[in-house]
Amino acid sequence: MSETVSPGKRAVTRDLILDQAYAMACQDGVEGLSIGTLAAAVGMSKSGVFAHFGSREDLQLAVLESGARRFMAHVLVPALTQPRGIERLRSMIGHWCEWGHKYKRGCVLLSATSEYDGRDGALHDWVVRMQAGWRGELEKAIAFAKAEGHLRGDTDEGQLAFEIYALMLGLHHDAGLFGIEQARKRTDAAVQRLLASYEP
Repeated sequence: MSETVSPGKRAVTRDLILDQAYAMACQDGVEGLSIGTLAAAVGMSKSGVFAHFGSREDLQLAVLESGARRFMAHVLVPALTQPRGIERLRSMIGHWCEWGHKYKRGCVLLSATSEYDGRDGALHDWVVRMQAGWRGELEKAIAFAKAEGHLRGDTDEGQLAFEIYALMLGLHHDAGLFGIEQARKRTDAAVQRLLASYEP
């Protein structure tokens, strides 16, 4: 007689597999994920992993979705406790800087932009939606800062969001090559100058 696995146990097992897959993606990128290597890491058969994720692409999408949830919990949720305006925007940027190297090897979501920016398919489309959504959150915070009089009235929300995003890409890049301390110091200085250039 085959053992029946309860939905609760199945969900716990799936979460454990996903946590391991996320850790592997932090190390090797989403494209570096392998069902075989993941199965060995969690002590399961390949078919056991496939039972939770129907394909390698489904696994990769689940890892990206997990990364997005973690990112929002670490970056956006704490910022929303700050008053609308420049304090909230600075909080978002500060937590984003911390997030990028929470897992030592950088941000899976930023890495995924370079992995899938020139490709077609579900992974590319997911990355575009996620990054557009996050850019929208930045633009919303910038608009609040304008409304509070903390930024000039003629500030282009999309342009400033782009510039902030570019600095985070620089942080991600330099932290991997030259170390997080130097990269963070330079990024903090660049953020200060950038926001000051938009002050009324």
